[in-house]
Formats: sequence, C-alpha cells, structure tokens
Amino acid sequence: MRLLLVEDSQRLRSTLERGLRKLGHAVDGAANGSEGLWLATENSYDAIVLDLLLPEMNGYEVLAELRNRGKSTPVLILSAKDLVEDRVRGLDLGADDYLVKPFAFEELVARLQALVRRGHQVASPTLTLGPLSIDLVAKRLWCAGREVRLTAREFGVLELLAMRQGEVVTRQDLWEHLYEFDAEASSNVVDVLVYSVRKKLESCKGGHLAAQLIQTRRGQGYLLDTAASEEGAESP
Repeated sequence: MRLLLVEDSQRLRSTLERGLRKLGHAVDGAANGSEGLWLATENSYDAIVLDLLLPEMNGYEVLAELRNRGKSTPVLILSAKDLVEDRVRGLDLGADDYLVKPFAFEELVARLQALVRRGHQVASPTLTLGPLSIDLVAKRLWCAGREVRLTAREFGVLELLAMRQGEVVTRQDLWEHLYEFDAEASSNVVDVLVYSVRKKLESCKGGHLAAQLIQTRRGQGYLLDTAASEEGAESP
C-alpha cells in the first residue's frame, strides 16, 4: 500500500512509518492538517491515516475538505477522541473507519488492508488467479502450489495488478503505489520489477504461462489477464 499518515506526534508518526515500511508499504508523513491536505490532494494514496487533534487544520476540517474536493481515498481516523459523538461525526463527514488510541499496530494494519481491499472491490484476502494464489494479508505468493518468494516491492507490483486485474495499470500508477512522495528512483524501476516477478514465476510448474499472465501494453503499462495465452503476450 501507499499510505499517507497525518499525525502531529513526531514520536508516534516515526514509529508508525518505520513499522509500515518494514512491512513493505510506502508511507508519506505530515505533521499538520494543512500539509496533510496538500499531500492528499497532490498524490494518489491507497489509504490515509488521519489524526483529529492537528495544528493549522484539525482532522475534521481536513476530512471535510477532502470530500468536498471529490477525493474518495479511504480514510481511517486514528484519534484519542473516544466519545461516541466523535466517532459519529468523523464517519458522517466521510471517514471509512475509526480507531481509538491507544491501539494495537496489528489492528491498524488489518483495518488498512481491509479498506484497500474494499476500495478495489476485493472481498477475500486471498486471490486465486489461474495458477497463482496470492495472500494479500501475509504477503505470500504460491504458483501451482509452490511458494514463490518476492521482495516487498515485487509483491507490491503483483498485488496492485491482481487487485486491478483486467485493467491496464500505468507505470506511473505502479511507481506511485510503491514509492514515497520524495523518493528517488530510476525511470525504469517499474519495468525492472515486473521483469523480476516474471522471472520468478517462470521457476514454478507451468511457470512460463504464469509469467505471461502479466502482459505489457506498450506505451500504456501492464495488465494482469488470467485468460492470457502466450500469443499476444509481450515481454518488457
């Protein structure tokens, strides 16, 4: 996932950023509401974690402005405000979930993953696509019953293609899914990652066909097509 974390506590923000990045997620952080609103409107995120007690603009104001601008990015409010009226107000303004501090990190991650799956209309945490079985929670991949080990970013590429199967996903979309706002990466990094995923898929039984599930659309991006055959599939 590519996430935006809007939290004024530097200690908590840094702790969450480290934990989420360790799991392979790309995370941008903002220390106040104005910065958070700017990042949320300038970039594409899979989900936003939003505190309420923020300087410059509070979380309610940020959320209301996001929805007024037509931004539908899933928002999880993370706040010490634990009254029922606080939760109701947040949800009425357009939040998708509400988690009260203190909280368990594992629960935060599970809630974010559920929000992202829901946003992509993926009901199950495990996707079966042809010979592939993709565990979106454990971040593990099996091909024809054999586990294929991917790096965090390789899995991120496959995950997004799988959740948007049948759609062409641009290189820019893939890059934004994998890297933070100020990340420096070479222009061909996405192509290299896709090539690496294909090579690893070729190592499993029937792997050549599995690798061809990821098709290149020249000048556009990549497509995961479970009905793919070798004919018409291009290499990067």
